[in-house]
Amino acid sequence: MNSTTTTATSPDSRAVPILARSLYRELLAGGFGEREVLAFASELLGMVASEHDRRDSDTA
Repeated sequence: MNSTTTTATSPDSRAVPILARSLYRELLAGGFGEREVLAFASELLGMVASEHDRRDSDTA
């Protein structure tokens, strides 16, 4: 993934909610409960935050 900012009208900005909705449905269909989906989302956010922090420290 690139780190460029997309505008509200770009194809990428529409893809993100579609991807999220699809992934959410797949997780539920795969037997994951709401708590597990929330745990997954939390892990994903943690990974993104860690990567962001690592990149910030590399450029400082």
